[in-house]
Amino acid sequence: MLVRKHFLSTPLMEFMQSPDSPAKVLLAVSGISKNFAGRKVLDNITLRVDEGKIITLIGPNGAGKTTLVRIALRLAAADSGAVQHRSGLRIGYMPQKMHVEPTLPVTVVRFLQLAENFSATQLDATLSQLNILQLKNHQLSAISGGEMQRVLLARALLRQPELLILDEPAQGVDLAGQAELYQLISKISKRDNCGVLMISHDLHLVMSATDEVVCLNHHVCCHGKPEQVSNDPAYLDLFGPNTARALAVYTHDHNHEHDLTGNIKTAHHE
Repeated sequence: MLVRKHFLSTPLMEFMQSPDSPAKVLLAVSGISKNFAGRKVLDNITLRVDEGKIITLIGPNGAGKTTLVRIALRLAAADSGAVQHRSGLRIGYMPQKMHVEPTLPVTVVRFLQLAENFSATQLDATLSQLNILQLKNHQLSAISGGEMQRVLLARALLRQPELLILDEPAQGVDLAGQAELYQLISKISKRDNCGVLMISHDLHLVMSATDEVVCLNHHVCCHGKPEQVSNDPAYLDLFGPNTARALAVYTHDHNHEHDLTGNIKTAHHE
């Protein structure tokens, strides 16, 4: 059972109220452990998400990333540990995928209206920002997998969240569009001072659009700035030196942006 009793006296609450982080912490988890059928999925996990910061969880399949996110959202209970949200926190959640019955007659706009109340202006602005305004009146069952991911992101953004929690947001998006999507998430975070906790397998892309990387394999193997993590021995053991070298090259040499159709928009010259 998730520990919440006498929470105000825990070190986690003291941490959230410390002089180093007054009112900036949106989400903090401390000492989270979880077992499934006698197998330890999470072992003593602690992390936090601050305003305007992007924290990316990486790790192999089955490492416990989605389980940790579900516990952070209070959709699942941990065996031990504590979860704290800032009071009144607005969360926008984008699941890894969502099954929609192909015969269900619902348009994109109707699907979004089921989740949240918003103005027509807000809807159009959000869809335009994600380059999917043209899908507004399309049947949800007729759009592509990549388009569906953007619709799910729009659904999360329409809550005007203080914290975005994204589980593989670029799943189903073609390679050319993934970099732009991650850059867009980064811009939204900085513009709205919105915290982001994100799971991603697109390591070579997400590394350049995140503030801190947490490498998870049932426990926290390593964490820090992307360039620090990509050289950490625990990271090298988990992903191998070839992957690490590819990430280092991408981080330093990727000097242009793509639009969502894959075309190069701008080049940044140093």
